Amino acid sequence: MRKLLLALLALVPSSVMANPACPVCTIAVGAGLDIARRLGVPDSIVGLWAGALLTLLGYWMLKFMDKKNWHFRGRDAIVIVLSVAMIGFVYLGTVQYNPVAICGGLVMDPVLFGTICGALIFIGTGKLYQWMKAKNGGHAHFPFEKVVLPIVALALASWAMMLCF
Repeated sequence: MRKLLLALLALVPSSVMANPACPVCTIAVGAGLDIARRLGVPDSIVGLWAGALLTLLGYWMLKFMDKKNWHFRGRDAIVIVLSVAMIGFVYLGTVQYNPVAICGGLVMDPVLFGTICGALIFIGTGKLYQWMKAKNGGHAHFPFEKVVLPIVALALASWAMMLCF
């Protein structure tokens, strides 16, 4: 796991630029996921935050590919899907496959469901931020709005999942 984190740190941009999340925050979320599992947080909520984290890592991979001028058809979708699919490798051997009924008829593993929801929430809040910024003349409404939107959305989704599972 440490080798994987060190390899991912090599992809961190070295110059200062605007980014959706700082490297320190990303590493803190990654470490927090393992701590949360050890504290007994439900796997669906851990998956929710892991999905957002893996989507962020996919975003960073896209930024790296842009920097290297690597462009090909379907690149963005492939990288995001593969980064979210990494949840299977992150928790391989530690999480039991335990499908449950979600929302009536959908039967899915809570970690997978949380990961997909987390990724969609992270992508959706990014698009929401861009829309809100465009409506405000290209400026954020308040400092760190780009960071606050996904965190609040993920916190609300965590609360909702705590009630459902």
